[in-house]
Amino acid sequence: MSEHRRKPPQPQGGGRAAARRAQSGSSSGRRAAPRGATGSASGSYQGPEAEERPYGGRAEARRAAQRSGGTGGGRRRAAPEGRRGRSASRDRFIDYPRAGKYGAARWVPSWRLVSGMFVGFFASLLLVGGIGYAMVEVPDQELAAATAQSNVFHWADGSQMATTGGKANRQIVPLDDIPKELQQAVIAAENASFYKDKGVDPMGIARALFNMAQGEEVQGGSTITQQYVKNTYLDQSQTLTRKFKELFISIKVGAKMEKDDILAGYLNTAYYGRDAYGVQAAAQAYFGKDSKKLSPAESVFLASVLKGPNLYNPDGGVGSAATPKANTERAEKRWNWILGRMVEVGSLTAAERSEITEFPELKKQKSKLSGQTGYLIDIAKSYVAKTAGISQDELEKRGGYRIYTTFDKDRVRELEKAVQKSSEELLDEKKRPDTDTHVQFGGASIDPDSGAIVAVYGGEGYDKGHYTNNADTLGVPVGSTWKPFVLASAMEYGTIHTDGQPLSPQSLYQGNDLTVIVDQNGKPIPNAKGGPFRQKNEGTEQWGMITLDKAMQHSVNVPFVQLGIDVGLDNTRKTAMNLGILEESFDSGNMNNASFSLGTSTPSAIRMADAYAGFASSGKHYEPFSVTKVVDTKTGKELPNFDKPKKEKGLDPAVADNVTKVLENVVQNGTAKALADLPFPNAGKTGTTDENKSAWYVGYTSELSTAVAMFRTNPKDKELLSMKMVGGLPSIHGGDIPADVWKEYMSVAMQDKDYNPQPFPDPAPLGTVYNPSPSPEPTPSESATEEEDKEDDKPTPSAPAQPSTTCRPFDFGCEEDGGTTDGQTTDGGTLGETDGGGMNGDTDNGGTTDGNDSGTVSEGSIFGNTNSGGSNGRGGSTG
Repeated sequence: MSEHRRKPPQPQGGGRAAARRAQSGSSSGRRAAPRGATGSASGSYQGPEAEERPYGGRAEARRAAQRSGGTGGGRRRAAPEGRRGRSASRDRFIDYPRAGKYGAARWVPSWRLVSGMFVGFFASLLLVGGIGYAMVEVPDQELAAATAQSNVFHWADGSQMATTGGKANRQIVPLDDIPKELQQAVIAAENASFYKDKGVDPMGIARALFNMAQGEEVQGGSTITQQYVKNTYLDQSQTLTRKFKELFISIKVGAKMEKDDILAGYLNTAYYGRDAYGVQAAAQAYFGKDSKKLSPAESVFLASVLKGPNLYNPDGGVGSAATPKANTERAEKRWNWILGRMVEVGSLTAAERSEITEFPELKKQKSKLSGQTGYLIDIAKSYVAKTAGISQDELEKRGGYRIYTTFDKDRVRELEKAVQKSSEELLDEKKRPDTDTHVQFGGASIDPDSGAIVAVYGGEGYDKGHYTNNADTLGVPVGSTWKPFVLASAMEYGTIHTDGQPLSPQSLYQGNDLTVIVDQNGKPIPNAKGGPFRQKNEGTEQWGMITLDKAMQHSVNVPFVQLGIDVGLDNTRKTAMNLGILEESFDSGNMNNASFSLGTSTPSAIRMADAYAGFASSGKHYEPFSVTKVVDTKTGKELPNFDKPKKEKGLDPAVADNVTKVLENVVQNGTAKALADLPFPNAGKTGTTDENKSAWYVGYTSELSTAVAMFRTNPKDKELLSMKMVGGLPSIHGGDIPADVWKEYMSVAMQDKDYNPQPFPDPAPLGTVYNPSPSPEPTPSESATEEEDKEDDKPTPSAPAQPSTTCRPFDFGCEEDGGTTDGQTTDGGTLGETDGGGMNGDTDNGGTTDGNDSGTVSEGSIFGNTNSGGSNGRGGSTG
C-alpha cells in the first residue's frame, strides 16, 4: 500500500477534538493545492505536504472532513449538539418544531403528530360529550309550562303597572288534534330532515348560514328538537353554557323520545303572538276555533308566524320595523314561501297547492291591557330587548323579569284625559261620519334633564282594538315644527352669506308668496317644467323682507325654504340628528329638495319631544329611555347596561337659548298665542301639513317637553286623510286642537310639587345679521307665466274664503269684530295661519288652497310608505 493511503496516526489521549487540533496545527498555513493542480498523473498532492494527507479517496475525505467539523465544498452544516437525529426528538413529548429538520421543514408537522392530535381531539370531544350527555335531563314540558313566570312592569314610583307573559294562555293538545297540514308546514319550513336527524343537524346549520349570506329565505339553523328543548328549558340566555346544554339535551331527547312526541311538544310550547303559547291557544287567538278545525291556509299561517311573531303577526309588533302593514307583507310572503316549500319537499302536491289561494282572514285581536298600559309596555319591552340583547319573542316566552320604568302614572293619566276632553268637544262621528271618524292623537312627554320618557298617549287602547302606538309611530309629517331645526342649523353652522359664521335670527329674508328659491350659487332652482321654482306660503300676505324671528312667529314658508338651501340641507339633517331625530324618519323621497325644510320628515312624537328637550336644556341631549332597572327574579340579579344615558352635546348652549327665545315669541305673538296666558314660561312651535293631513304642537318648559300630533288614517290601507271639516272646522292647524291638548295637559302637569317652573335663560348675543338687498317684486306678466307653469303641477287655487263673523270652537284667537287669522289678527287684516307645512297653503279664513307649485308633501302611510319625490320638490312622507 502506498504511503499516502495509510491512515494518519491517531493522537493519544485527545479524542476527536485533539485530533482536530493536531491536524489544524500541522498545517503550514497554506491551503493545499487542488488535486491535479501540479499535473501529476496520479492526481495526488505534491511535495512534503502531500505526504501528510493520507486520505484514501473522495469518500474517505468527506468522512474525515465531517469528523473534523469541516464545512468545505458548500456541504450542509452539521446539526448542532443536542439536535442530531431522532435521539434528540425523543427528549421532548411533542417533537415540534421538528428536530433534525431545517428551514421550512422544521415547521411541517409529522404524520405521527397530526394523527395524534386528531385522536386526542376526538377523544376529548367524546369525553366531554359523554359527561355532558350523562349530566343533562330531558325537560318536562308540562312542568316547564306550569313554572313559566310573568314579566312585571312598574311605574316610576315603584308601584306595579301590569304583568304580561308567563303562564297565561297555554293549553296542551295531543298531536291528533293538530292538523296534518300544520305539522307538515312546520317541518317543511324549519327542519325538513326532522324524521331522519338525531336531534341536531350540522348540515342544516351550515345551509342556513349559507342561504342567509345569499339573502335567501332560510330554514332555521336549529332543528325542531332544539327549538322544543329551548322552549321547554325556558332559559333563553345566549351564553355558551346554555348553548352546550341545549345541544346535549337535544341529543338525548332525539335518542329517547319519539319524533311525534317531540313535534307535539314543540307545537304546544311555541309562542305564536297575541299572548298565545301553543297551537290550541293560537288557533283560538287568531281564528276563534280549536286547533283540530284549522283549515290548510290557517295552518300554514300559524307555521308562518312561528318565525317571529313580533315581525310576522299582522297586528304589528314593537319597534319601527314591526308595523301592521310591514308585518302583513312579511307574513303573506312567508305564507306563500312555505306552501311552495311544502311542494318542494313532497308534503303537498302542486294540485293541492293551487287550491290554497286566499290568505286567511284573522279575527279581531283582543287584549286584557286597557288604556295606555299596552303602549307603555311595548315601549319598555322594546327598550329592554335592545339594551339587554333579548329578542321580543324570547322576552315574552321566558318571563320572570321585574321591569322598572320611567313612566309617571299621574302624567300618563293627565295626558290621556286632555286628549279625551278635546276629542269629546270636537268630534261627533254620528253627526259627521264622513269627517269625524278615524281621527287619532299621539303624544309624549320627556324630561329635558335626563331623557326619561315621562308619559305617552298612544291611542284609545288595546282593549278598544287600537294596537298601533301613535306616540312611537313613524309616518306622520311634522310640518313647520321642523323649522326650528333649520334655524338652529343656521346659527350652529352659518350660511353661505356669513362665511360659516353663526346667523342671527334678526337676519332678513324675502317672505313674499311665490318667491323664487335660488341655489347657493344664486341661480334659480328649477321646477319640474324647467322654470324657476317659486315657494308658496299658506296665505297671500306679501311680507317683503322679514326677520327670521318674525317668519318663525307667523310660520312663513319662503324664508325657511331659502334658509335651508343657504345653510345646506345636510347641515339641517345633522342638527336634527344631534338632537335625537332618527335618520330613518327623514323623508327619503324629498331628501334633497327645497321643501325638505318644511317638515316632510316623519319623526315620532317621542323623538320630537326629545329633540325640543334639547332646546329646553340649553343644548344638552339625552337619548330617550323608558327603563331604569331590570331584575331577573330567578337569580335576583339586575341585568347590566340599564344606567341612565350619558349627556351629549346637541347644540351650542347659545344656539339653543336663542332658538328658545324665538319660540317664546311664537307663543307670545304668533301661531301659538293661545298658550300665552299660561302662568309659566313656555316655548313651542305649531305645524300643519299638506291638505291638512296632520297637525302638531311641540312645546316645552324648563322641566318638561311635550309633543302632540293629530291626524286621520284610512283603516284599510293606513293612508293619511285630510282633516278639513273635522269637527265642522274648515281646517285643523297645530295652533288649535293639538295646542289645546298641550295646554290642558301641561296646565295640570306643571302644578305637580316636583316641578318648580323656572324662566328660560337669557340668550347670549349670537350671529351675524344678514341684510341683503330686497329682490324685485314679480311683474304681472311673470306671475301669469308662473300660474301657467303651475296648472299642470297642482290643483287650481280656490278663491279666498270669507272671514267668519262667529268664532268656532277651538278658534283660540278669534275676534268677532274683525277677520280671523286662524288665531291671530295683524293690523286688522286677515293673516291666515301660516303654520305648517306650508307646503300647499291650506288656510282657514283666507289665502289660497293647494297653491304650491312645488314643495308639497305627498303624505304616505303613517307606517312609512314613500312616494318618490321629483325635482319640483314633491315627495312622500316616509317612516
